[in-house]
Amino acid sequence: MSKVCELCGSEENLDNFMVDGANNEANLTLCSICIEQIKKDELDENHFNCLNDSMWSESSGVKVLTYRLLNSLGRQDLLDMIYLEEDEKEWAEAGIDRGEKLVYKDSNGVILQAGDTVVITKDLDVKGTGFTAKRGTAVRNIGLVYGDSEHIEGRVNGVKIHILTKFLKKS
Repeated sequence: MSKVCELCGSEENLDNFMVDGANNEANLTLCSICIEQIKKDELDENHFNCLNDSMWSESSGVKVLTYRLLNSLGRQDLLDMIYLEEDEKEWAEAGIDRGEKLVYKDSNGVILQAGDTVVITKDLDVKGTGFTAKRGTAVRNIGLVYGDSEHIEGRVNGVKIHILTKFLKKS
């Protein structure tokens, strides 16, 4: 057993964790915090910032689990960067529940994806900032808000804000 958590690097409260699916399996060493959040499917994105590093592991099991967690967190930016061999990708996909996948749509019903550019269709007062996001403003490289298909996040006037999809159109 490794002496550190293979995801976050913690040295405390280590235990074994099985990653399985697609006729593959790996026994990883994880800390109790990682294991508890994974089992409850209540992932704290701040704790799992460690996935930025674990995605580059040489261990197939670590890469597969990292891929699954990034998918659960809705981190398409990191999913686009992770490198998996074909068999690793198949293994990772086998453990992902696709039953409740959220679909993000703009005001015209066009499907939005992370990284898209959208245009604001109505002047919007931005809470807590003192400015109005004007109609016609382009928001580039949007992010999808995990667990809520009616909101996206993007930068307007250099400030990261959440915007209702009903006030956007894909450009």
